[in-house]
Amino acid sequence: MRKNTIDGLKGQLNKNSKVSIIGHKNPDGDALGSTLGLHLFMKELGITSQVIMPNSSPDFLAWLPSIDTILCYDNDKAQCEEELDNSDFVFTLDFNHLDRTGSLGDHLQKLNTNFVMIDHHQQPADYAPYMLSDTSIASTCELVHEYITTQYPETKLTADIASCLYTGIMTDTGSFRFPSTTSKTHRIIADLIDAGANNSEIHQNTFDNNAESRLHLLGRALQNLKVLKDLSTAYISLSQDDLNQYGFKKGDTEGFVNYALSLKGIKFAVIFIENKAENIIKISFRSIGDFDVNSFARNHYNGGGHNNAAGGKSDLDLNTTLEKFEETLNNYRKELS
Repeated sequence: MRKNTIDGLKGQLNKNSKVSIIGHKNPDGDALGSTLGLHLFMKELGITSQVIMPNSSPDFLAWLPSIDTILCYDNDKAQCEEELDNSDFVFTLDFNHLDRTGSLGDHLQKLNTNFVMIDHHQQPADYAPYMLSDTSIASTCELVHEYITTQYPETKLTADIASCLYTGIMTDTGSFRFPSTTSKTHRIIADLIDAGANNSEIHQNTFDNNAESRLHLLGRALQNLKVLKDLSTAYISLSQDDLNQYGFKKGDTEGFVNYALSLKGIKFAVIFIENKAENIIKISFRSIGDFDVNSFARNHYNGGGHNNAAGGKSDLDLNTTLEKFEETLNNYRKELS
């Protein structure tokens, strides 16, 4: 599904406009790449903008250009709300429901401002009069690239903008291997490389700077792997004790679920991560082929995302969550066989 009501925005934005740019809670490469890329582009246009995140960013993306300019709502609520209250436009990137921003969403819902949504997730809410939403696109960074190049073709991308957008596309396509990667995706990547994105350096900065503790945590995750061959399913669980033992930092479990999905004969993979601070189990779902994890997450885990990649949560304890998952999974036996 595609919805585009963003064309009229260009006539409203000008150098007197004040813009806030928001990403979702627990930002990933696409959320950070799209928000920072757009922020840097606004700077090229002479428009004042501020990136605001609901909470802090993962360490493995700390190298991104201008990431040190982000305001974090968890750390400085008053300043973030002041920025938002004084904004003429609020861009929401890589999410399409305000509750994806955690407690920040409560303040966003009170704002009397112009919302702009740029996103690729399914079933968008209707809070934004200006919208560029396309669920067939692999990443929000691709849509930001489209917005920039179609609305402002005369303005060239800088190397820093290109690096941010490249990062989001790379991470959300699984390094260009997911089915959502198209020939258009690769043409955009070529454009970003031509603009100065160093593809080899970006990959190394993102994926090849592991702390020793993260590799030990991965080892524990693989020890906890459970395979349900008759259901073509594999899942990983990590308790709070596991995370504590190996000095878990935000972003350390990024990509762990894909190890389960890489097993021969597996169509559906899940990782369950206990978070005692929030008293929830965070869940990530991945699939190969036609099994729709977006519907599975929405129907059972208060989540959603895409057909082959989604997220959700459980308010039960870890053991009960795993038991309930296996019980629920049996209802999908035909789809997974």
